[in-house]
This record gives sequence, C-alpha cells and structure tokens, in this order.
Amino acid sequence: MPATLQCIVLDCPEPVALARFYQALLGGEVDRPDPRWRVDEDWSTLHVDGLVLGFQRSLDYRPPRWPDPGFPQQFHLDFEVDDFRESHHVVLANGGRLLDPDLGGRGWRVYADPVGHPFCLLGDY
Repeated sequence: MPATLQCIVLDCPEPVALARFYQALLGGEVDRPDPRWRVDEDWSTLHVDGLVLGFQRSLDYRPPRWPDPGFPQQFHLDFEVDDFRESHHVVLANGGRLLDPDLGGRGWRVYADPVGHPFCLLGDY
C-alpha cells in the first residue's frame, strides 16, 4: 500500500463552525491537538473514530447547488445511521437542510451542511 489517508478536507467560509456541525452529527473532538496540523481561524479539525475531517477557510467559497451541474458538489459524504429520525433532527437543528427526501424509497436522503456540501444519511426511516 503506497499511501495512507490522513484527512478529508472540506473548503468552507468558517472552519470551526462547520467542524461543530459535523461534531453534532458524528461526535468526536474538534481541534484536538495533533502534530500533523495546526488549528487557527483558517483551519479546524474533527477527530472521530480514527478519521480526521479537516475544514479549510476559502475566502471565495462557492457552495454547491445540488443537483445543479453549474455548481457541482465535487464530492459528498455518506453516513450510515442507527436512528434515522434522531440524525435527521440533529442535522436540521444544527443548520443543515434536506435536499431530497427520497420519496421513491432508495434508502438514503440527501442533505446539505450549513455551507452547502451535500451528504447522505443512509438507514431505515
């Protein structure tokens, strides 16, 4: 194996605010001391279950507008949840929004975090 994944990084206008949004959904620790990264007003981290999410300030941040290809999502995160209703309420209570309610019964719903990154919650609802 030639490489090891260190971090998944999301551009955003307010790094610590977005880290706290994902902490509300996933748990973990925001800005835990780690020699690999410094944290400041332009960079925040969330350590959760051995994974690190990074949040990097982008002064000219343009949010995706899912599903508009003119403002592409570029990537998205999928989260399997045990209690779908609870997770749904956590997302909405912390500034996320529902983009696609899955009226067709695929098994996932599409949401956006507070700055527009699409992500999916997967589970029984």
